[in-house]
Amino acid sequence: MLQLLLGRPTLGEGVPVQVRFNVRKSCVKECHGGMKNVPLVAQSNYKPPLFCSNPHLQTVVPTMFRNVPGVTYQRERIETPDGDFLDLDWSRVGSKRLAVVLHGLEGDSGRPYMMGMVKALNRDAWDVLAMNLRGCSGEPNRTLRMYHSGETDDLHTVIRHVSASGIYTGLALVGFSLGGNAILKYLGERGDSTFDSIKAAVTISVPCDLKACSVRLEDFRNRLYLKRFLRMLRRKIRAKAVIMPESIDDVGYDRIRTLKEFDDRYTAPIHGFKDADDYYEKSSSRHFLSTISVPTLLINAADDPFLAASCFPTEDAKTNRYLFLEIPQHGGHVGFMTCDNNGEYWSETRATSFLGTILHDLA
Repeated sequence: MLQLLLGRPTLGEGVPVQVRFNVRKSCVKECHGGMKNVPLVAQSNYKPPLFCSNPHLQTVVPTMFRNVPGVTYQRERIETPDGDFLDLDWSRVGSKRLAVVLHGLEGDSGRPYMMGMVKALNRDAWDVLAMNLRGCSGEPNRTLRMYHSGETDDLHTVIRHVSASGIYTGLALVGFSLGGNAILKYLGERGDSTFDSIKAAVTISVPCDLKACSVRLEDFRNRLYLKRFLRMLRRKIRAKAVIMPESIDDVGYDRIRTLKEFDDRYTAPIHGFKDADDYYEKSSSRHFLSTISVPTLLINAADDPFLAASCFPTEDAKTNRYLFLEIPQHGGHVGFMTCDNNGEYWSETRATSFLGTILHDLA
């Protein structure tokens, strides 16, 4: 059985964490079709650059200052079953392996963390599809429905679309933050009925407990992040109000001070939840981890300023042989900066290593 031992009990507050894993060889063979080794963590090897261990630096600097050259997308628009559309940005290298990559809250395929992951995967002989969630591709979507942390129907539509092409012998899913939560929930929802072509997944900086993370963002140390998210979300609401003013507006938006208040007013009623608490409960991936049935790596930094202690699912890692939990001491939220690896960040190297080990014979 997979065993995970933590050196210290408190997570999400910058506490050093030591992680150890043990796995039965029979489990490895069953999970990976005879593979002898899987990328297990004795102790996460991520070490931040000098003077960059602060979690807020890790969170802000890549967002504001990182430049990722050399990625060129070809866009494809597909229709959804409910009459909307999704914009998919492709970066192909002629592989039989495809990685579908999902961004975080108010992100898109052009974010530095997305471009960095796409470039690393291309370098490791993966075709990549960077999925823009509804309304995130530079154009408002057609329906009132948008995207949210627990939305998995659109991901399923994309997976069916690429599977139907018959080009790819192996698929992997990679997700950041909100996109990582959606991937974990999707895999857990489907359990043993997951598409056979989906061989593995990597998720990074995932708010597995949405309610607890919403509260954590209200901490005074995170107020700048919260205000930025609310400003970005308001722009999205205003764009939507232009095309459907009878259904949505931003009157009184200035009174919204928290994500919970935003979700109570917009996310929950638009997507059929009773309120924000109902949305958080039904959409948090922590409820779905036990039924994931493909090898899945979850990387959450111990010092991530967005994540509560409940976002480090150690019990699920102990009992689900498909779930690999790695908790670097540092990294912030979608950070994991590296200065000496040809511009590639540690999380990108770690993701390609994990996926490459599992899909080594499908290049």
